[in-house]
Amino acid sequence: MSSRREPTTPTGPHNPERSAEQIGVRDLVRRMFATYGVEDVDLTQVPDESQPVAWAELKRTFNLPDSVDESANLPPDEPPDRSRLEYLLSREVDRRTAVKLLAIGLVLGFGFLQTACRALTPFGLDGVEREKARLSLEEYFKRNYRLMTEEEKRETIERLERLYELETGKRPNISAQGPHEGVLYGYAFNISKCRGYLECMRACVLENNQDRRTDMRYIRIHEVPGGEFSLERANEYIAHEVPAEGHFYVGTQCFHCENPPCVEVCPVQATWKEEDGIVVVDYDWCIGCRYCQAACPYDGRRFNWRTPHVPEEEINLNQHYLGNRLRKKGVMEKCTFCIQRVRQGRLPACVEACPTGARIFGNLLDPNSEIRWILENKKVFRLKEDLGTEPKFWYYMD
Repeated sequence: MSSRREPTTPTGPHNPERSAEQIGVRDLVRRMFATYGVEDVDLTQVPDESQPVAWAELKRTFNLPDSVDESANLPPDEPPDRSRLEYLLSREVDRRTAVKLLAIGLVLGFGFLQTACRALTPFGLDGVEREKARLSLEEYFKRNYRLMTEEEKRETIERLERLYELETGKRPNISAQGPHEGVLYGYAFNISKCRGYLECMRACVLENNQDRRTDMRYIRIHEVPGGEFSLERANEYIAHEVPAEGHFYVGTQCFHCENPPCVEVCPVQATWKEEDGIVVVDYDWCIGCRYCQAACPYDGRRFNWRTPHVPEEEINLNQHYLGNRLRKKGVMEKCTFCIQRVRQGRLPACVEACPTGARIFGNLLDPNSEIRWILENKKVFRLKEDLGTEPKFWYYMD
C-alpha cells in the first residue's frame, strides 16, 4: 500500500505563486543593486529577512560615507526609525546612496519601500501592476528638471504619460517646450475695466488642474472700497452681485518678478526663473518647506496640504511638465502664465476668459506688442515697487 504524498509548493523561479516574502530580503537587494549598478556592497553580509539592525552596522554593511547622516543625529547603536530614514532620503544624495538607503529600509522592514520591492520582484504581480511599479521607481530616481538631458526629459515625460494611462485609460499630452528666443512675457491689468465677474479665476482653475476641494486659486480678485487703493481693506471672497456700487476690482496672482525672492530662498533649487521670464516649480523636486511662500510679498504661491482632487472628467490633458500637470500633496504650486498655452503661441486662459478686456498679455521685447504700447502710453504702476523685485505685472486705468 503506497502512502499519498501531500502536494508541495514549488520554489522554482517560474512559479507564479511565489511571494515576495519567500524571495528574501537579500535577493531583493541584489536585484535592486544590479538594476542601479551598485557594486561596492558585500551581499553576503545583508540579512535575508527583515530585522532591526543598528545604524553603525548598517553603514558598514552598505559602505555608506560618514557624510550621509551628517546632522541627522542617528544613534549608532540603535536601528534608525522610519522617519529618520525618510529624512535621509529627502536630502540631496547621489543615486547610489539613495539606492543603498532604500535597501536599508528593506532590511528594516519599512513599508514605504513596497513600490521599490514590487518593481524588482517578478512574482505576485500582473503585467500592468509590474509596469506601474517599475515606472514609479524610475520616477523616484529622476533628477532636477534643469539638470536633465533632453533624452532624460523625454523619458520622464513618457513615464508620467504612461503612468496616468495605466491608472485611467487616458493618455495626457505633457509638453517640455522650452522658452522661445527673443521673448520676455509681461502682463497688464486695466483696473477701469474689471467688474469682478471672476471668469478669469474660473478659467484658471479649469485650465491648470487646480484642487477643487480647497481654496486653491492662483488668481485673487479683490473688491476694494472706492476712495483709496488699499488691498488690506479689500474683500477677496465675493459672493454677491457685481459690480458693487462704490467699489473697484483688482486682480493679483504670481507676478513673475525679474528678481524673484522666492527663488533666492529655495533650499533645493526647485523653483527658478526661465529665460522668457516665467517663474516655475519642479513639483517633483519641491520638499514643501514653504520658504518661497513666506518670501513672496504678493501672496502668489499655494501649498497642497493634501492630495489635490480634480474630477476625472474635468482634467485638462494638455499639460506642461513645469505647468499644469497633476500635482501631489506637500508641494508648492502657482501661476505660470499658463506655460502650456503661451509657449504654443496662445494667450493665458484668464486673458481669453475676461469678458471686459481688462487683461493684456504679451512679449515685452516686441516693440509692436499691445503690452508695450500700454507701458509706453499709459500711466502704469506696480505693487510694492520699493522692494526691488521688478514684477512683470503692471496696473493702469483708462
